[in-house]
Amino acid sequence: MIKFLNPSYIFYLTGKILNFIKIFIIPIIIIGIIFSLFVAPKDYIQGDAARIMYVHVPSAWISLFCFALISFLSIVNFIFKIKSLSLIYKSLAPIGLAFNFIAIITGSLWGQPTWGTWWAWDARLTSMLILMFFYIIFIFSYKFIKNTEKSSKICTTVSILGLINIVVIKYSVNWWSTLHQTSSINISGKTTVHFSMLIPLGIMLFTFLMYSALIFLMKYRIETIRVKKKGLKKL
Repeated sequence: MIKFLNPSYIFYLTGKILNFIKIFIIPIIIIGIIFSLFVAPKDYIQGDAARIMYVHVPSAWISLFCFALISFLSIVNFIFKIKSLSLIYKSLAPIGLAFNFIAIITGSLWGQPTWGTWWAWDARLTSMLILMFFYIIFIFSYKFIKNTEKSSKICTTVSILGLINIVVIKYSVNWWSTLHQTSSINISGKTTVHFSMLIPLGIMLFTFLMYSALIFLMKYRIETIRVKKKGLKKL
């Protein structure tokens, strides 16, 4: 058990996983693109415009998941002072921000032909935009506040407020009358997306998750090296 908690072993293990992902990432991306652009049928109302879904939906899900995980790690780190957790959420935050931005941009591109406008101050869209600002404030907090304890407090506060916003994002389409459609995919309820579209969506989600894992591991290793260098300079 001690072996698996050893930072040197974790660094070695992440390198192995990183090399494994690099082998499969390109074929997975190609398969995802083929299914999304050619195998999946057109939407009977929106036509080819609905294909934006295969980028928009996974991006939004990953953005929400990243921030939820960041919030959990920030709270645990604040309570138990586990330094390695800060390396994880520092590596996750830029990924979540990038996918948040992609979700907003693709949502705008999808909204124009569907709603007739690039942007509307819709509850779902607005709360996603607010989430982007939470990401930015969170990243700025750990990058520019040199006092570790103060930075940790601010990061935890921002992450808790952002977590509340995630709940708003999730239920905004149920609480208010919005342009954004209600959830089409439900784990416990009825899924209204046809199987022919659900499979490409699943493949693209897996593709984006693999890409996220690749970026995360690279960023985590860089953060680990940076911390080790700081430690050596202090000696």
